Amino acid sequence: MVIYLSGEVEPQAKLDELTPKQIVAELDKYVVGQKAAKRAVAIALRNRIRRQKLPQELAQDIIPKNIIMIGSTGVGKTEIARRLARLASSPFLKVEASKFTEVGYVGRDVESMIRDLVEIAVDLVRAEKIEEIADKAELNAEERILDILLPPTKASSESGEQTEANEQFQRTREKLRQQLREGRLNSRIIEIETRDRSLPAGIEIITPQGIEEMDINLKEMLPGLFPGNRTKKRKMRVDEAMEYLISEEEQKLIDMEQISKIALERVENSGIIFLDEIDKIAGREGNHGPDVSREGVQRDLLPIIEGTTVNTRYGMVRTDHILFIAAGAFHVSKPSDLIPELQGRFPIRVTLDPLTKEDFKRILTEPKNSLIRQYKALMETEGITLEFTECAIEEIASFAYSVNQTTENIGARRLHTVMEKILDEISFEGSDLLEKTQVIDAKYVRKMLADIVQNEDLSRYIL
Repeated sequence: MVIYLSGEVEPQAKLDELTPKQIVAELDKYVVGQKAAKRAVAIALRNRIRRQKLPQELAQDIIPKNIIMIGSTGVGKTEIARRLARLASSPFLKVEASKFTEVGYVGRDVESMIRDLVEIAVDLVRAEKIEEIADKAELNAEERILDILLPPTKASSESGEQTEANEQFQRTREKLRQQLREGRLNSRIIEIETRDRSLPAGIEIITPQGIEEMDINLKEMLPGLFPGNRTKKRKMRVDEAMEYLISEEEQKLIDMEQISKIALERVENSGIIFLDEIDKIAGREGNHGPDVSREGVQRDLLPIIEGTTVNTRYGMVRTDHILFIAAGAFHVSKPSDLIPELQGRFPIRVTLDPLTKEDFKRILTEPKNSLIRQYKALMETEGITLEFTECAIEEIASFAYSVNQTTENIGARRLHTVMEKILDEISFEGSDLLEKTQVIDAKYVRKMLADIVQNEDLSRYIL
């Protein structure tokens, strides 16, 4: 009932061809259980796809069905949303609702999460565009290095001599190109022109509205004081110069104006914001209602979730169709303690199941990037082969479940702590171990956890 987030989603059908069942099946590769939560997010994602196929005048009136996930820590609330965003290639932001403060108080304002989401979208689109022009950027950088290694010669006045010189030049250049691609020139030192980074690109002024609003570029304001194209010569190895020039060529080839436009559209139509700890801004038991600050944050969140326009450094963003997934344990409060207007903007509520011993066993072994697979891969880099017996997996799951019951219940995160303790000696010794195949059985698990099991107070601090 938890996701382990390593690696990317496997190649799959186009997003607009994925049915809710297929979306759930994709999530099943990384998530154990939590069928209700996966079903809810799958429907929400599919409805987005459906909306984009409608006429514009009708599509703009169909608002996303925001979701509240109810469940204790470590059961997979965040990772279900994160994996969904990765599946959809959507800009995704996780933010704690408790970090926000009411307008007029010192702290983060709620609009900052939209600006953060836009920054994530810009980085996402930029990375996609760089991947598209990567080959051309590398070729351009290669040509620049070849120009340094073999500067073009002046052409002869006689046509015959000119042709022969050009042919000789091209043959030599192609030999150098081959050597460059094979890495045989990597250690050679060359001199290239680089941008002078000693000049400040800009300053940020902290204001109650947030630093995002006050990014001032001094070079644009005072071009005479800060020349924008100042360069200086630097000596570096060919392989280092290649990396630098590729980066420089990428920046020349990508159109930031186009990237910004695409990023803003992607945020508006497919952005996902995960509002964690929303229960901490709800009313508490024993009170007549939420205090002023908590209710103030809720009221500040309301227009963002309902739909408003937020000003960012890349342009204006409408929040009407951003999908909001809120989550909280709701131990001392309940969703109905939120202000009524905010409740109405989260029509879908799902409760995530607590983890059982059997769930722990499945989490250890079933996901494509399960904990056991991760530790096996790590130790293989040292030439060590880890083998876990069925009895060992049973013992690890039983122990993690038991500790969760007797101390703070932190869900599947407990498995990380237990596994680190069990593999402490093997991880420390690493490649120095003479026995390259290490079998982890129930006896070994009990041995490594013996001291902690005997001392309950100690287990509270270590596990």
